[in-house]
Amino acid sequence: MKTLDLALIGNGTIGALIDAQATINWACWPRFDGDPVFCALLKDTDDYGFFSVELADCERTEQHYLENTAILVTRLFDRQGGAIEVTDFAPRFGQHGRTFRPMMLVRRLRRLTGSPRLTLRLRPACSDGAARPAVTWGSNHIRYVGPTLALRLTTDASLTAILQETPFFLDDTVTLLLGADETVHEAASDVGRRFLEDTTQHWREWVRALAIPYEWQEAVIRAAITLQLNAYDDTGAIVAAMSSSIPEAPHSGRNWDYRYCWLRDGYFVVNALNRLGATRTMERYLGYIVNIAAQAGAGPLQPVYGIDGRIELDERELPALSGYRGMGPARTGNLAYKQVQHDVYGSAILAVSHIFFDCRLTRRGDEALFRRLEPLGEQALRCHDQPDAGLWELRGSARVHTFSSVMCWAACDRLARIASHLGLTERASYWHEQSLVIHATISQRAWNARRGSFVATFEGDTMDASLLLLAEVGFLDVTDPRFRATVSAVNQDLRRGDFIFRYIEKDDFGEPENAFLVCTFWYVNALASLDCRQEARELFGKLLACRNHHGLLAEHVDPRSGEPWGNFVQTYSMVGLINAAIRLSIRWDQAF
Repeated sequence: MKTLDLALIGNGTIGALIDAQATINWACWPRFDGDPVFCALLKDTDDYGFFSVELADCERTEQHYLENTAILVTRLFDRQGGAIEVTDFAPRFGQHGRTFRPMMLVRRLRRLTGSPRLTLRLRPACSDGAARPAVTWGSNHIRYVGPTLALRLTTDASLTAILQETPFFLDDTVTLLLGADETVHEAASDVGRRFLEDTTQHWREWVRALAIPYEWQEAVIRAAITLQLNAYDDTGAIVAAMSSSIPEAPHSGRNWDYRYCWLRDGYFVVNALNRLGATRTMERYLGYIVNIAAQAGAGPLQPVYGIDGRIELDERELPALSGYRGMGPARTGNLAYKQVQHDVYGSAILAVSHIFFDCRLTRRGDEALFRRLEPLGEQALRCHDQPDAGLWELRGSARVHTFSSVMCWAACDRLARIASHLGLTERASYWHEQSLVIHATISQRAWNARRGSFVATFEGDTMDASLLLLAEVGFLDVTDPRFRATVSAVNQDLRRGDFIFRYIEKDDFGEPENAFLVCTFWYVNALASLDCRQEARELFGKLLACRNHHGLLAEHVDPRSGEPWGNFVQTYSMVGLINAAIRLSIRWDQAF
């Protein structure tokens, strides 16, 4: 049975998910949102859509990342004492003054002991899983060509063994370079060895530069690497997840394609990486946001865009893919791009604010950039008390969501701070006044006197986990009794066991069955800010136990069984881990 006990490899151009048996069962070409060349994760047949290494009479497997890298090592052991090691990675390292990150996956197979006999099955798909590409070959390569695909495998393994999937004994080492349909001018073994060494060095130098908390270092490092793997270097966009269509709960129909850039998610990701000192990713994302804002002009922002900045993400079902464990539909595209979600203005301006205040950045904000942001503030001002779909993207209803209004307030508040920083006194006064107007409106209409707390919607009475962020974005001070009361109300209404649900009322698909993981991280942070550190640390430990054995988190968790559900790896969840670890860890100077 398929599970989400998967490892992620990638290089900022492509990414792949690999299971415990060293099978690549999800990867898209030529980029994150491209054609799913390996799509077995969403198929209930094993005819094609994967790249497997099958050891004859395999008895057990072991798997781990090379320390502080995105390089995966899988060891397969047979019953006769034979063993092989499979090393998987996507090359990424500095070369000629820039980052080399080709559309390539490298697999190095090495004999460890005995006489292991294995079979390689390379069966890519094309046309959204509907077909297999045509196959041709030369002296040291195999080409896979289809309407949406042109791949080349360059290898020193027997082409016949790969083409005909015949077993062979592994005597030493075999290298497989799967990438663009381009000639490799060096020996595959030499390329694989050099790429492995350089990629290992790249990741370890990247990790060395991180400012990590003293406690939970390995968990934070793995989360940081994972966030970096979900950043598309070419444009700076950050995808919400590498996968598509994994249901939020069994047979729920909540199957969505998350391989796009949500402005909200992107803000949380770059904010977390910035706290760790990974400023380059933030700089590239800020460039993406600035271009998106320029494209919108004085018009509204969408909540989500393509990683190339495209506007239309038309949603359609893929009949050739039956879905995760047969729980379809499998989808590409996401109709959320058509939704009205007013919190996007705050998300965009909060992200871009770093340009004005972070002295580490090579590009600094100026008055010209500020003037380009002001139309977003005007949109926030117009929309702050208007109904929308909310951050949870309700498809069947629109209400005035408190979190959306709070983020509109944040947009105006940050514009006031930026203007003051730039010495634009008149504009600072203007935006401060607008933020006060919005703050007063929210305080009046989103506060429920009967419940004694803020609530999910204006004049409403239900709770929403996003209310846990009221202090995080600065709307309330942590000492404000209204914040403590709201946190208590969220716990009372939305907690199920050790997890906080995002909401519990029925939506377009019925009542939510599983917990959205980041909400519990938000609750942990709220507890920590309220000086309930011991309770927060205990709950954080339980959240860490939800990771798979590679330290990765999905979008949702079954509160009863702990099984992960939803798209994988979910950047939101990994952000929650990083922020909570930073908040809860003892300081380095307290550790010795």
